Amino acid sequence: QVQLVESGGDLVQGGGSLRLSCAASGSIFSINVMGWYRQAPGKQRELVATITSGGNANYADSVKDRFTISRDNTKNTVYLQMNSLKPEDTAVYYCQAKLWGSPFPIWGQGTQVTVSS
Repeated sequence: QVQLVESGGDLVQGGGSLRLSCAASGSIFSINVMGWYRQAPGKQRELVATITSGGNANYADSVKDRFTISRDNTKNTVYLQMNSLKPEDTAVYYCQAKLWGSPFPIWGQGTQVTVSS
């Protein structure tokens, strides 16, 4: 079994930076793709970025060139470096892990990111 623990959410001014962390524990050998999603009040959860076990990353158009996803397999941790933050980035950010051979992803508890004008 895999558990995900997130940290790093905070209140930040527009144009500022923030780094989110997601630490995985348990059966970490089962983890394939990891990613970050976000959900603003009244909106559906949307993809932010994903990264494969080999380090290949993909981003939503809204965050490309501003956000960077990375993965430290030694520490079993995935990061989301967020730069040039905008008020539109305000949301609860969720970490996700997809496991080899399983259709059921694992979700973190979410961490609040608030960007002020």
